Amino acid sequence: MKKITKRDGRVVPFDERKIYIAITQAFESCGIHNIQRVEEITDLVVEHLNELFKRKAPNVEQIQDVVENVLIDQNEHEVAKSYILYRAERTKKREANTSLMKVLEGITFQPASDNNVKRENANIDGDTAMGTMLKYGSESAKDFYRTHVLEPRFAEAHKSGDIHIHDLDFYTLTMTCCQIDLIKLFEGGFSTGNGHLREPNSIRSYASLCAIAIQANQNDQHGGQSVPNFDYAMALGVRKSYRKALRANIAKFFGLYSEKFDALFVKNLVAKVEEKVECRMKNDEFNIALKDELKNHYSEDNLDLLFTKSLEYSYKETREETLQAMEALVHNLNTMHSRAGAQVPFSSINFGTDTSVEGRIVTEQLLRALDAGLGNGETPIFPILIFKVKEGVNYNPGDPNYDLLRLSCKVSSKRLFPNFSFIDAPFNLQYYKEGHPETECAYMGCRTRVIGNVCGPEIVTGRGNLSFTSINLPSLGIKHGVVSNDKANIDGFFKELDEKLDLVIGQLLQRLDLQGKKRVKNFPFLMGQGVWLGSEKLGFNDTLQEVIKQGTLTVGFIGLAECLKALIGEHHGESEDAQKLGLELIEFMNSKIQKAKTDSGLNYAVLATPAE
Repeated sequence: MKKITKRDGRVVPFDERKIYIAITQAFESCGIHNIQRVEEITDLVVEHLNELFKRKAPNVEQIQDVVENVLIDQNEHEVAKSYILYRAERTKKREANTSLMKVLEGITFQPASDNNVKRENANIDGDTAMGTMLKYGSESAKDFYRTHVLEPRFAEAHKSGDIHIHDLDFYTLTMTCCQIDLIKLFEGGFSTGNGHLREPNSIRSYASLCAIAIQANQNDQHGGQSVPNFDYAMALGVRKSYRKALRANIAKFFGLYSEKFDALFVKNLVAKVEEKVECRMKNDEFNIALKDELKNHYSEDNLDLLFTKSLEYSYKETREETLQAMEALVHNLNTMHSRAGAQVPFSSINFGTDTSVEGRIVTEQLLRALDAGLGNGETPIFPILIFKVKEGVNYNPGDPNYDLLRLSCKVSSKRLFPNFSFIDAPFNLQYYKEGHPETECAYMGCRTRVIGNVCGPEIVTGRGNLSFTSINLPSLGIKHGVVSNDKANIDGFFKELDEKLDLVIGQLLQRLDLQGKKRVKNFPFLMGQGVWLGSEKLGFNDTLQEVIKQGTLTVGFIGLAECLKALIGEHHGESEDAQKLGLELIEFMNSKIQKAKTDSGLNYAVLATPAE
């Protein structure tokens, strides 16, 4: 036998050494190192090939069949098993490669309207150049992880639809999301990797850098970005704008009557007063101190009038500037792009509990900006707004921010946003500490909630979800329920659900190990700028194992109602028995995950999966 036929149809010279190498690897995989025996088997294979294929070139599969048969005939059963498994794995990878090429072909030549892959993320336009390029990378990465990184049991469960590994294309690259503490980030300025940005000094700058921070962090992570303390952070910018406006108006009004009141003189005068009391809007203590200082430099009878006008104009101008800043923020977050220019950042903003004058202005003007909509009146998709509701703050008539709650309800009835977070819910109130905004439970638009922490402080800032894998409940319901059987097998259902939970717990742990091996330099903004809790203590080349434990490992589930319908013929809205079983199911999952949390010392959590 002189020739063989390759899988692509090419006829090439027969190379006996390739058979020798394959058989050697099969023996060595079984811990057997016997060169003489390998040579004997190889000679027998070649002898059989010469007998079977005297006048035609065999293909690769035929040659491999002969190798298997010879190994079995020679009673090398373990080696034969190893060779068969190796052959099957190689076949699987080849088929996957062929499948990938078909996917890439569809991405290239089909419009998004005809191609599910190009439509799977509603936040990406798959018909654009950058959107298409992103899908090339995404689908190639998924294929690589399925065939080369995931344990076979995880890959098979994902492929079959028993579980869904979210954002598989980013499996080894990054974590899901983060709740960004803008107060910490803005202090002293920060860098996005292309130069240092100074600490912002006006509400416009604060709003602009908020959008930039969200954009920069979404280039480091595959999920959404949230600001958990938006009103508290932006209030600092309002305060700075007010100080500027007040200095300018004092210089303008008093300068009409005294040349002494130029910009520098007024700046120093206000700074002198601020050494004793902070310049804040409608702060009587500051206003009295400032007025007394003005009397030392201005003795005309119209001082009261000029000072009153300075305060009124400064307040009015700062409110208007804040509205413009909030409008700019909303427009920026609906037009700026991340991830190679292919995606608008998925952004969420939590607010509503800052009762300071400045914080209240931020909340009011943000709601007004959302109410107005975009340029043609469209409802903004981003940022997703979450209004935090707290008794004593904004829940009851007489609470300082009750008027803002009413305004938020009015805007929500028109725009469907904001959503609402109830701080007094028992599962949120347990973390709440008055005067500490970082303990006010915040959410993301995808409903992600990150606050409980067995690895550090139970706060919302600087933390997020690490990864997310969902269990397909309807498929389990169909398998064990009345849809497929005469009688529901409830015990069998819970037994298999328990197995699926173990599977996902293990898969999330594998992913955490891969994520933890990344270094600070792989996340120039998230870790390099100390956005993630604890990362400010790390060096440029340090790995992330310890700090990313602050995040959560989320076990998701989908299709509870459909699962119950398939399992017993009714969902939890149709009968008390179904509702009871549904609660039992969720409690079973939560109990399992809480045990995993205790046993591992990691922040495992269970969460209903949002629609994608």
